[in-house]
Amino acid sequence: MEQPNVTVIPSHRKTISLTIDRNLRVVMRVPLGTTRAEIRNVLEEKQAWLQYHWELARQRQKDTAPPLTEAELRALTEQAKLVLPERAAYFAPLVGVTYGCITIRHQVSRWGSCSTKGNLNFNCLLMLCPPDVADYIVVHELCHRLEMNHSAKFWAHVAQVMPEYAVHRQWLREHGAQLIGRLR
Repeated sequence: MEQPNVTVIPSHRKTISLTIDRNLRVVMRVPLGTTRAEIRNVLEEKQAWLQYHWELARQRQKDTAPPLTEAELRALTEQAKLVLPERAAYFAPLVGVTYGCITIRHQVSRWGSCSTKGNLNFNCLLMLCPPDVADYIVVHELCHRLEMNHSAKFWAHVAQVMPEYAVHRQWLREHGAQLIGRLR
């Protein structure tokens, strides 16, 4: 069984984090001054977790569809420019908010975002998701017009408009990395 290599990055942080990127690189961010012994101890403690998630990421990478072509990305962007503003217009009154302009991008780290000015950004890859999942992202970003955080109050706003949001959020957790992996 192949073993992952770990890249250690000291930084101005208080906690240690372990992540596995889409190229199967394991990155461990540690507070400045963390000793090699402390790093070794954490890696030993997290070895089972790390091996499990690294193998899972490796399997997902093998199962990922081929990268999207520029033409496919353009087509998804055009489709998103038609669909997502319509969905935002539908859900905004239900959330009780207004919004500024909508931008469609193909991002590797976000499905959507909301600026403090009320502008909404959406990932064109939402067009590859089930429609209810895309709607969840629209509602999620619109709810940021009420709460610019992920507090309990924020999630209550999401649940008020979309009580089953957790199902769509889980779909993204299970399938989102595969879709984003197509942006290579």
